[in-house]
Amino acid sequence: MYQSIRRSGVFICLASGLAATGVAQATNGYQLIGIGAYQKSLGGAVTANPGSAMTAITNPAGMARIGKRADFSMEAFMPERSVDFTATGGETGKSSVDLYGIPAIGWTAPVNGRDDLWFGGGMYGTSGMGVDYAQTEVMPDLSFDGYSNVMLWQMAPTLAWQVDDRLTLGASLNINYQSVAFKQRFIDDQGDVVNNFDLSRSSSAFGIGASFGLLFDVNDRLTLGAAYKSKQVFGDHEYNLAQGDIGETDGSGVYQGLPAGTYKLGLDFPQQLALGLAYRAIPAVTVSADVKWINWSDTMDKLAVTGPGGISVPMDPGWDDQTVYALGVDWAVNNRLNLRAGFNYGKSPIGNEDVSRNLILPAVVETHYTLGAGYNMDGNWELAFHYMYVPEKTFQAPGDDPLLPGSKISLSEQSFGVNLGYRF
Repeated sequence: MYQSIRRSGVFICLASGLAATGVAQATNGYQLIGIGAYQKSLGGAVTANPGSAMTAITNPAGMARIGKRADFSMEAFMPERSVDFTATGGETGKSSVDLYGIPAIGWTAPVNGRDDLWFGGGMYGTSGMGVDYAQTEVMPDLSFDGYSNVMLWQMAPTLAWQVDDRLTLGASLNINYQSVAFKQRFIDDQGDVVNNFDLSRSSSAFGIGASFGLLFDVNDRLTLGAAYKSKQVFGDHEYNLAQGDIGETDGSGVYQGLPAGTYKLGLDFPQQLALGLAYRAIPAVTVSADVKWINWSDTMDKLAVTGPGGISVPMDPGWDDQTVYALGVDWAVNNRLNLRAGFNYGKSPIGNEDVSRNLILPAVVETHYTLGAGYNMDGNWELAFHYMYVPEKTFQAPGDDPLLPGSKISLSEQSFGVNLGYRF
């Protein structure tokens, strides 16, 4: 295996290094299952059941349904990630980064006092995570270390139109900011670098896209919702690299580093489509359900870093599209207190065959359980909480993997959040 790593080329996977550009945070691939305590407590099943100004991101039409309000959210996101090389005589390593703060703020209000046209938006932290693996033995004569730090912020100025008593339409302009830094290398027992991919000096890029949504009341009990988010297109990330920041040892044992210069990486965010319903079983209980398609294969299957003189360093994250299912229940105990619970499941976009290319961020979790509550304090101020638990998921590279046979990546998550809302 040592020699296969020497000759493999630089195989770092952007999916592993950046999987949080979106969550990094993330949990459905690298996307949060919801933004803010209300959405999280319902497991993200909010396409047809908006309840806070965070709906600008998930379904713009909801901005005309939630009344004049502003929301301030903060989430403590706590993932635990590990790599395991015991199959090749190595060690298990755990990331030292285990806490991320995710803020969001949003608002909505009628245009010129009209009751059919609403404008709002906000700034939303939709992702932001990293890992920091200390030097970990892969086998007696080879070690690994890795680092990543990624963030994605989205602004979403939104216009929503109440067409009639049943139909609401909405659209938002997505203005995105993305920051990316990551590093992965392999070192032999003499301390010499065998394989290196160092983009640890953070690079930023801006992107743009659009979202569209609708809500339709079939009757007094049933509401249908749909939302589409276009591909979010970013400018290239640029990295000024020194000689040898990217390179590997050749067959004769000599380290061959790529030349110094400006290297570029293009990383877009995938399009997605969500369909949902909200059913008021009884006046006090609303059940909501969503199904969402995320087009990861378009942005996270094959990628490349390009450099001076036509250099191209290919990557093969190998991500597949993802279908996500979400279910939420909201019980209005009385006119002040609501209790909520949710469930979210999305099959991981990577599989066992992708483990060796996804070491820096094991974005592999699939099942999410959530609880929450909302409390109306005085008719204007609302306070909401959520808790999310995501059991550990482990993937293992097959025994015939050409790079790291039998290696494992694992991820589990918890998060707590609070949302302060004000109705005008």
